[in-house]
Amino acid sequence: MSLQGPELIIILIIVLVLFGGAKLPKLARSLGQAQKEFKQGIADASGSDVGASKPTSGDGSGEKPEESSTMLAQGEQANKQETGADS
Repeated sequence: MSLQGPELIIILIIVLVLFGGAKLPKLARSLGQAQKEFKQGIADASGSDVGASKPTSGDGSGEKPEESSTMLAQGEQANKQETGADS
C-alpha cells in the first residue's frame, strides 16, 4: 500500500490549501529543524551510554582513576592550607 503519483498530488494540494503558500517554507524549515534535533538527541543518548562503560576507580564513585587521584591531591592541598592558616 504505497502512495503513487496521483495520491501524492492530492495530498500536496490539500496541504497547500490548508497551510497556504507563505507558510509552507516555514513549516518545512521547522520540520527539518525538529528532525535535526531528534537525530542529535539520539546521538547524545547513545554517546552517554558509551561513556558510562569507561573504567572507573572501583570505589563506587563512578569517577575515572585520574579524576579521583587529582581530586584527592586537591583535597590534601586544601587541608594543608587550612591547617597552616589555623597555626
